[in-house]
Amino acid sequence: MIKDTGTGNAMIHSMTGYARRERQGPGGELSWELRSVNHRFLEISLHLPEGLVALEGDIRRRMGRILGRGRVDAWLRHRPAAGERLRLDMNLASELCGLYGELADVWEPEERRLDLMEVLRWPGLVQTGSGMDADSFRADALDLLDETLQGLQETRAREGEELAAVLVEKVAAIREHVTRIRAWLPETGEALRERLQARLEEIGQQVDSGRWEQELVYYLHRQDISEELDRLETHAKEILRVLQRREPVGRRLDFLVQECNREANTLGSKAGDQQTSMAAVELKVLIEQMREQIQNVE
Repeated sequence: MIKDTGTGNAMIHSMTGYARRERQGPGGELSWELRSVNHRFLEISLHLPEGLVALEGDIRRRMGRILGRGRVDAWLRHRPAAGERLRLDMNLASELCGLYGELADVWEPEERRLDLMEVLRWPGLVQTGSGMDADSFRADALDLLDETLQGLQETRAREGEELAAVLVEKVAAIREHVTRIRAWLPETGEALRERLQARLEEIGQQVDSGRWEQELVYYLHRQDISEELDRLETHAKEILRVLQRREPVGRRLDFLVQECNREANTLGSKAGDQQTSMAAVELKVLIEQMREQIQNVE
């Protein structure tokens, strides 16, 4: 896990992950494959065998309890055991035959020939002779899904650790810039005083000392960036706290980074010297790098 002085262990999950699990049983091999990528909300795309389509609601609920955000593609596959014989669902076959008879009574084409090969393609009509009843088969599929979801979360957690390491590093760099800029503030104020005095001397303008101090205070106030630095520091600390939460935090982190960018923009517009202006640019670069990484945080 990611360590940072005073921040503890980062707990975020990435939205990128992959897991595959398989299981052998009386009815053959079952396998789940899950792939997830970043997405604003939780979007699940299921690919199920015909016989398990009725499980879609249960599957979505189970996935929704575990996953907060991301686009997830899920495939459930079934490979019958070797040597299994095919059989007909006779109840379904009887129903289809009855429906065909009803249709023939009301619609009499010139040729009424039943294409048996076409009928065999009807979903669920042809089944494998597994030694497993349908309820047990479905329970096995759901149990294997839980196992695969656990594997997916493990990969997302590992990706999250790497993302957290990057974010903690960027936050540390932002705080270093803030500390450095604070150290420049007295020097910046004195430099502004000297520039204004030199400008007045250059144009030969005499100004009352009281008025001079008043104007100087006005310009210093316009270029005061203490509040922006305070807010940047506050946002940086909050980001580190949010990284410790055991819940989806991507949206909160995205909001905090937007606020950091707002303060960096204001700081750059108020900068009264070249080094502060360049530091503001560096801050915006760091913040943009953070924003890109946060797009993949759950």
